[in-house]
Amino acid sequence: MAGIYIHIPFCKQACFYCDFHFSTSLKKKDTLIQSLVKELELRQNELQNQIVESIYFGGGTPSLLSIDELQLLIGSIYKYYKVSENPEITLEANPDDLSENKMIQLSKSPINRLSIGIQSFFEDDLKSMNRAHNAEEAINCLSFATRFFDNITIDLIYGIPNMSLEKWQENLEKAFSFGVNHVSSYALTVEPKTALDTFIKKGNYPPIDENLALQHFNHLIEKTKGQGFVHYEISNFGKPNFFSKHNTSYWQGKPYLGIGPSAHSFFENQRSWNVSNNSKYIQSIQKSKLPNTIEILSKQDQYNEYIMTGLRTIWGVSLNKVEHDFGADILQHLKTSSEKFINQSLLVIVYETEKPVQDEIFTSEQVPFNDVVLKITQKGKFLVDGIASELFMI
Repeated sequence: MAGIYIHIPFCKQACFYCDFHFSTSLKKKDTLIQSLVKELELRQNELQNQIVESIYFGGGTPSLLSIDELQLLIGSIYKYYKVSENPEITLEANPDDLSENKMIQLSKSPINRLSIGIQSFFEDDLKSMNRAHNAEEAINCLSFATRFFDNITIDLIYGIPNMSLEKWQENLEKAFSFGVNHVSSYALTVEPKTALDTFIKKGNYPPIDENLALQHFNHLIEKTKGQGFVHYEISNFGKPNFFSKHNTSYWQGKPYLGIGPSAHSFFENQRSWNVSNNSKYIQSIQKSKLPNTIEILSKQDQYNEYIMTGLRTIWGVSLNKVEHDFGADILQHLKTSSEKFINQSLLVIVYETEKPVQDEIFTSEQVPFNDVVLKITQKGKFLVDGIASELFMI
């Protein structure tokens, strides 16, 4: 099974915190879409007859595309690849693009999952992040979306300076009131060379408060659990049978093809990524040349990546898999380096005898039964990336 990701590198305006590749000029949109179709054709043999079980339109802002443009890209995937009978097809969308008419059109298309970038239901938060939508549009779009789609995830940002716990609770209550079955929530982070980075350095924006973010994070975990969500990845909360198939494929090491400028691909021990420049991407594809860089992952790279992704998920890190795939020496390194975190109750070793969660995307191949699994604890979740890095082979 495999996934296909299509990067749509266009936005109406730049969010202050964003470091993804995008352009606010739509002049090359038509040409770029044709280039996406061409890249799909050029790379049709890369998945080696894998069945595509998920298609994901990310960006950027994919909801800027018309229904016809989305249909063209989906049709090209069906033309050049083997697609499962009921693939998950996700469209990332901004609230200001989701009018009732657009929602009706989307509901009649093959798209069956929406990922809506709400971020906050408060006007002052949205303005401080330079989001293209306002609070009223956030509420209206969810009112429309929930009439036509069951599989909806919304993005929320926590750790925003000066956001009280009460305000964060109001955001969560508003999200729950729409009955969405998945929430992706991320701490506001300062990426280098973003507008937010510049504002903080100049003293025009309050610095990030990690203690506030931790408070919000723990509250998020508590409240989503109370609503029946499963915390299946550090930033992702889904009700059973509503986990993201596409993102889970990343975390579980399944192959995926990334189409478009800046998009990444992965297959077995090979990773590649396209140039992060729309003009260079188009020029190369028009010459039938792939504008990508290829990296062959060493066993050490593969181990480090498995540790990073595994610890972030409910499935954890299988010690049996580490020994089988990487050898007894690396298993011993993992056991030794994890001891201090186990003693601090940040990590725990669990003996799995049954499925950790009931969900349609779970298979016994992902976490074998009767396995010994290293997992992050509740106490360690907010620190997981730092903990994982200390378990790496360097």
